Amino acid sequence: MLQIDLSVFPVLETERLILRRLDINDAPTVFTLRSSPEIMKYIPVPLTQSLEEAETYIQSIDKRMEEKECVNWAITLKENNVMIGNIGFYRMKLEHYRSEAGYSTLPEFNGKGYVTEALQAIVNYGFSTMKLHSIEALVDPDNIGSIKVLEKCGFEKEGHLKENWFFNGKFLDTVIYSKLNKGV
Repeated sequence: MLQIDLSVFPVLETERLILRRLDINDAPTVFTLRSSPEIMKYIPVPLTQSLEEAETYIQSIDKRMEEKECVNWAITLKENNVMIGNIGFYRMKLEHYRSEAGYSTLPEFNGKGYVTEALQAIVNYGFSTMKLHSIEALVDPDNIGSIKVLEKCGFEKEGHLKENWFFNGKFLDTVIYSKLNKGV
């Protein structure tokens, strides 16, 4: 099984971004991200209802990182350290050298290449440092923006699951994209 060491949190730097550990001070931005119907449109989880719930979410991420179930970064602008979103590896399957990547950003920062830049950084980290063999992303088939980001980053469509997720009284489809480690 793959062994990962998160005793020192991996801060990642790109041309315009710093990806750092999410902390309790990020709760207001996490609340904005997770309470917005626009941002959460394609993420089938209940909307966050309070700042306290956002804080609990951050604490749950910390616990899951301690248990090596995920790694989560705040996406911040290098120029002013403003948090614009989050990104991470969720549902890590270390026994299979595979993890799921996921991300969300504030709408005013969409379409500027930030998510592509952040995703490329964590993919490189996942393959070169964590030694993952593959990274997947589960996407709503109507989320064209996210699909374009994944394709720009070299992810390929792996499958389309029909009505595999039940949320808010509806059955939803999921498209699976993945990328294999071919030596970063």
